[in-house]
Amino acid sequence: MKKDIVIVGAGYAGFYTAWRLEKLLSRGEARVTVIDPRPFMTYQPFLPEVSAGSVEARHVAVSLRRHLRRTRVVAGSVTRIDHAARTVTVTPRDGDAFTLGYDIVVVTAGAVTRTFPIPGLIDEAIGMKQVEEAVAIRDHILTAFDRAATLPAGPERRRLLTVTFVGGGFSGVEGFGETLSLAHALVRSYPELRREEVSFHLVEAQGRILPEVTEKPGRWVVDHLRGRGGNVHLNTQLVSAVGGHVVLSTGEEYDSGLIVWVAGNTANPVVTHHSDLPLTPRGSIRVRADLRVEGEQGIVPGAWAAGDDAAVPDLANPTPGALTVPNAQHAVRQGRRLAANLVATIRGREPRPYVHHNLGVVATLGLGRGIFQYKGIVVRGFPAWVMHRGYHVLAVPTWERKVRVLLVWFGALVGGRDIVSLASRAEPRRAFVSGGQPAVTTPAGPAPDTTELRHSVGTSGGSGSGR
Repeated sequence: MKKDIVIVGAGYAGFYTAWRLEKLLSRGEARVTVIDPRPFMTYQPFLPEVSAGSVEARHVAVSLRRHLRRTRVVAGSVTRIDHAARTVTVTPRDGDAFTLGYDIVVVTAGAVTRTFPIPGLIDEAIGMKQVEEAVAIRDHILTAFDRAATLPAGPERRRLLTVTFVGGGFSGVEGFGETLSLAHALVRSYPELRREEVSFHLVEAQGRILPEVTEKPGRWVVDHLRGRGGNVHLNTQLVSAVGGHVVLSTGEEYDSGLIVWVAGNTANPVVTHHSDLPLTPRGSIRVRADLRVEGEQGIVPGAWAAGDDAAVPDLANPTPGALTVPNAQHAVRQGRRLAANLVATIRGREPRPYVHHNLGVVATLGLGRGIFQYKGIVVRGFPAWVMHRGYHVLAVPTWERKVRVLLVWFGALVGGRDIVSLASRAEPRRAFVSGGQPAVTTPAGPAPDTTELRHSVGTSGGSGSGR
């Protein structure tokens, strides 16, 4: 009998599961359906470079319909998983919610941005987990420089040129380093402004940043960012952001034109609150090493999970009970292993456990700057930045995306940075409605509402840049 396989979420794990299933399944063996509110998979490690204009936004978005040719793609959010009835409830952007039946469910819904009840946070901040957020960050910085250049020196100009990143993981450090590099490059094109007026703050609640690297390289990154003029606040929390006025737990206060919240992820609400699958105390789906869901009574038939919303045992870690960290390095490989295991069980064979030995960590700290660590080997500066670009151009899926990214990098090498802001795209009809009068650029004030982004299903990938 042909099996109906439903994949919830088309992030790293979901996309790679479906992509691999297309290669492994024989025609007529199964029907595969992917459900995601977005028509593409986002390659999140490139988002910091999108925010700095080093990578085009479209090139980090991998089209589902173009690359999943034998898979049914449903545009909608899964709002309920009822495994007892073998159904999922799908809420599309248009029309009424409906249910889909299945024989096998693969849950790769991913994580969502974790927030806290900090005054002003939801109203003023923006995340950096989706491509449109990264684009908005870039356009905001470019627009802020244009506005600041027309103002006299003073509080308003200082506010426009102040940027705050909250969170010292990979996303925060890479986004901070890349946009700091962009801002310092912009100063050369604005003779009205001075480099000393540009103020970038990185706020981290712990006593160190980049917890994935060891302590000494982590200290080097802090010193490096501070040496470039960045303000790194360790052991510091954001207390308030009302009206863009930042108040830190150390007592420091200042006005910030842009606040980027990258303080980690949390389990997807559809998994934690709208599913009958077994969960860990942290809200992740309990799975075996072979990625089959496991409950108190043993394996849950017809249920699999991988990526950020799955508690996958880390068999390469000698620590008892260790779980794989939620990043792209694991999610991609878990998707491939899940697909192979799923096909094996359909054909009556035993699945194999997921085992992956860490390949090291690599991060960009801005144009021409980076850090790489593999066990005791640490590479800093330009060589590490080259390694970062080399690794990710190989890791981004599909050859057409690799070629597009390489062409953009080559164009930037020849022609330099493109410093045109397209912030006015948020109101594309303004010129038409105003009768041809010059459009006034949207003020670089509060970030756009990202509530829908935070609660949509289908973002499986790394918390942070995902190495």
